Amino acid sequence: MRQYLPARFFTLTIFSFAALVCSWALSPQARAQTFQTSAPTAILMDADSHAVLFEKSADELMAPASMAKTMTAEVVFNEIKNGRLSFDSTFTISENAWRKGGGGSGGSSMFAQVNSNIRLEDLLRGLIVQSGNDAAIAIAEGIAGTEENFARLMNERARQIGLTKSTFRNSTGYGHPEQKITVRDLAKLAIHIVETYPDLYKIFGEREFTWNKIRQQNRNPLLAMDIGADGLKTGNIEESGYGLIGSAVQNGQRLVVVVNGLKTAKDRANESRKLLDWGFRAFESQQLFAEGQVVGEAQVFGGSKRSLPLVSRKPVRVLVPRGDGERVTARIIYTGPLKAPIRKGTEVARLQVNRGEMQALEMPLYANEDIQEGTLSQRALDGLLEFSTGWVRRAFTSVIERI
Repeated sequence: MRQYLPARFFTLTIFSFAALVCSWALSPQARAQTFQTSAPTAILMDADSHAVLFEKSADELMAPASMAKTMTAEVVFNEIKNGRLSFDSTFTISENAWRKGGGGSGGSSMFAQVNSNIRLEDLLRGLIVQSGNDAAIAIAEGIAGTEENFARLMNERARQIGLTKSTFRNSTGYGHPEQKITVRDLAKLAIHIVETYPDLYKIFGEREFTWNKIRQQNRNPLLAMDIGADGLKTGNIEESGYGLIGSAVQNGQRLVVVVNGLKTAKDRANESRKLLDWGFRAFESQQLFAEGQVVGEAQVFGGSKRSLPLVSRKPVRVLVPRGDGERVTARIIYTGPLKAPIRKGTEVARLQVNRGEMQALEMPLYANEDIQEGTLSQRALDGLLEFSTGWVRRAFTSVIERI
């Protein structure tokens, strides 16, 4: 039977919490990952919960190759969503785009003609389905004037959506010494696109596109497999090896896989499929908290109440190995005590869920009620506590353990 210990009984400073984490990490219940892959870097995530099911060197920086075009597509999708562009917007294929990305360049191309004007809808299919470098450059120049300026937009958007380690220097994925990504960031990007642009995301699943009377197949090998795949993007240059961002849905569950650094296209396809097959087969979902259920409490300074109940806006679920007794722990992390007044619905904390030694999930927690500023006497008492103990300046972590 699962029980949840009240968070208020486990309010600790970050410093004392660290010792407790170490004792759990060394416990017999902590399980090592059982899956093995030949991919130098890899990650498998559940799209709904953002839970990490498998990772290998997931934060190692590597060249993205054409997987960088996924970030190019995100910038365009964001422009469309905000009404600054539409499918009917037109872009010109400059001589630069034609020379660097056209059919004679030696890389992937949609074979657009120099000085032609092309609707954005077609350029997006050239970018995503055909992996056209000419399409990527034309989009970058049409939005920002130059690829260099567009790369700045890519990096701004990357930080806004939570890609913390990756750096983009062009729209194509051509090799650049400063253009580096992590597979963790690419998985986050894929999930963001699926969640934020569900209609536009469908382009990633299109199997072929014809432009200038040249028909090309989507380069993603997962789309040809009967595994529910519907995206996203492949990449390969000498600096990166063979990489892939993939996504598939089975029985209503979506998994996202990213691999990079493989030696052949066959290895890329096989390792990606193996990871997806294993993820769908080996895990089951367990709900830790229902939507709106109080997860724990945060301490409040200078308020009408000393504690604030915290809730999630969606059910808190974690994927665990089937039939495994692996321990699941959850941490409520916030800098506090929180200062009143606080409005209901304000994001005030983060919930981190660990499966054994691996962080499986992180999501925001919100205030479940309004906390008004306290009376003069209440604020004076809190001020006295701060003066004597430095209470406010501490960062607090609440810990909940599934037992």
